Amino acid sequence: MYLKTILCAFIVLNSLVESAREERPKSLDQKVQQLNDLYQKKFLVKFNGPKFKEFVKSPPRNYSVIMMFTAMASHRQCSICGHASDEFIIVANSYRYSHRLTESPLYFGIVDFDEGSDIFQLLRINTAPVFMHFPAKGKPKPLDTMDIQRVGFASEMIAKWIQERTDVQIRIFRPPNYSSTLALSVLFAICSSFLYVRRNNMEMFFNKNLWGVFSVLFCLNMISGQMWNHIRGPPLMHRNQQGIITYIHNSSQGQFIVETYIIIILNTILVFGAVIMIDSYTKKTDSKTRKIMTVGGLALVVFLFSVILSIFKSKAHGYPYSFLIK
Repeated sequence: MYLKTILCAFIVLNSLVESAREERPKSLDQKVQQLNDLYQKKFLVKFNGPKFKEFVKSPPRNYSVIMMFTAMASHRQCSICGHASDEFIIVANSYRYSHRLTESPLYFGIVDFDEGSDIFQLLRINTAPVFMHFPAKGKPKPLDTMDIQRVGFASEMIAKWIQERTDVQIRIFRPPNYSSTLALSVLFAICSSFLYVRRNNMEMFFNKNLWGVFSVLFCLNMISGQMWNHIRGPPLMHRNQQGIITYIHNSSQGQFIVETYIIIILNTILVFGAVIMIDSYTKKTDSKTRKIMTVGGLALVVFLFSVILSIFKSKAHGYPYSFLIK
């Protein structure tokens, strides 16, 4: 009886000692060693609430942490989180193979909302993806949060932002992508085959209308901002703090992918209206039909020009001019 009581008391006392030992703050060497062990297993450390509090929030710390806050679950409907995660992995992988931790102690971590919602609440993060820098000393400043709405989340831009915050230069190594080479090869083969088949009839290449259509499509593609999207990698759209989805960026320094398509469609219809106006007096039809074409084309040009000017005014704050639509 007494032996059983003593044994139970010993077990309880041992568990209390173990829990107290776990709650005791770890030394800097212990934290660095554990992070290095995690880093060797996987170069992108997944953080939950306890890990974040232990390795990121609690001192001592002589290392910086670049953290990505995301929501990868399908029911979260974060359309750009996957693309942002791919770019972040490229940066973390590039750092891993180009730097030693002893030279520049910098760690990359990721927090998913479903695994660390308490961290989102602690940092008052209500959107995703978000990139934050936690410095070795002190708390994060406003510039320690990357402005992806302005610069996008391409791996090159993330590396540039990290260099600005930590003075650590990361050379980006992208995995080889042969899809573009294959696509160009297939396109070249198709064009070569077509030219060989039509080698005796090349009149289509001297067709003014065909070249005119190609020229207009090229101009529409360039003025819509497709090249900017390719360089900056902006998000598809944006959900603000009230949960409202916005398709037009509120600054002239940025744009969304959906916004690009909207501008292409508006400009295409505007050009179509201008073509109708021009063709109304070149076609051999009755005067009534020509007047209808003229008025219809003019209405399209005026209305769509007003819409485009209104969008420009909403992005370039302080622009004083408007037409039909404010």
